[in-house]
Amino acid sequence: MKHLIDPMDLSVEEIDDIIELALKIIENPAKYSEVCRGKKLATLFFEPSTRTRLSFEAAMMELGGNVLGFSSADSSSATKGESVADTVRVVGCYADIIAMRHPKEGAPMLGSIYSPVPIINAGDGGHNHPTQTLTDLLTIKREKGSLSNFTIGLCGDLKFGRTVHSLIKALSRYEGINFILISPDELKVPDYIITDVFEKNNIPYREVRTMEEVMGELDILYMTRVQKERFFNEADYIRLKDSYILDTKKMKQAKDDMIVLHPLPRVNEIDIKVDEDKRAAYFRQALNGKYVRMALMMTLMGVTV
Repeated sequence: MKHLIDPMDLSVEEIDDIIELALKIIENPAKYSEVCRGKKLATLFFEPSTRTRLSFEAAMMELGGNVLGFSSADSSSATKGESVADTVRVVGCYADIIAMRHPKEGAPMLGSIYSPVPIINAGDGGHNHPTQTLTDLLTIKREKGSLSNFTIGLCGDLKFGRTVHSLIKALSRYEGINFILISPDELKVPDYIITDVFEKNNIPYREVRTMEEVMGELDILYMTRVQKERFFNEADYIRLKDSYILDTKKMKQAKDDMIVLHPLPRVNEIDIKVDEDKRAAYFRQALNGKYVRMALMMTLMGVTV
């Protein structure tokens, strides 16, 4: 039985197959509208979520299946002290697949050891968010036509951002990717990403401090939030925060076919005026999340057409 806990659990071939299936679903949704009739998804969300939980639920419903579960730990037996292992053992009796979000890193991995059905990690602390990575890859494929041979700038909180770490690891397995890392010193990408991903695999990368110095080079700009609470010194935050807000002025420096991605939620790091730019792909990215989760659940449950 296959689970998805970490993006690296999937081979490149498996990722490509899931993306190809998602593209087929987009092309002909009616063909897939009943393939999971009689199947049930359990959403075990031990911490609140909007986009991820609703995306999973919409995905199963559009495949003709049903959904059960809870949206916070307060409404589960975790409040009585039930373990994750026991929860998935029991819920696995009622559902065919489980999507789990948990504030503790490693909780979905623990659950997968005991679960009688496939488990999808829907986010565990600051560790992994593999379905966001699949969403990002599908979006790049649809927007740029390929997962190879482009320059991507990752901007903002590169130290704590789990979506950034997962995307870097996933893209590192494709050919011709050039990474530009845009962040303040306080939020640089962790050393293990540099040594274990870039240097180990001879992947070109650059670290810069402002968007302006590289905007014209980028094929993709992946934005994340610069969070005030990550700084030890408020003066440093005030000095740097505007450098990491994407506005229409900065967009004028970019290529005509560059795309802007963001895992959402956004606060103020992308000016709302940028939403009107055809290169702003982050809401299309959110929609792609539904399609790729449809393809992933079909794959893990062995559902074919």
